[in-house]
Amino acid sequence: MAKKSIIAREAKRQKMVAKYKELREKLKKEGDWEALDKLPKNSSPVRLHNRCKLTGRPKGYMRKFGINRVTFREMALAGKIPGITKASW
Repeated sequence: MAKKSIIAREAKRQKMVAKYKELREKLKKEGDWEALDKLPKNSSPVRLHNRCKLTGRPKGYMRKFGINRVTFREMALAGKIPGITKASW
């Protein structure tokens, strides 16, 4: 499990990106690059990093499910993800 501080930092960035989204789009459309530079760094969506919703693990993230591969496997084998079955042939 990731450190709580790292998970909290990422959540804070997500809130800031959402807060400044419309303003950033407006400034980009107008071409006002000086005003865009004055916005907080963490308001840029490029600084976001996908993390597992349950454990906070940054690697092996599966977008479709919002969790990492390790957690996905555990949940799939336990039958907690509907429609997912282990392959056998």
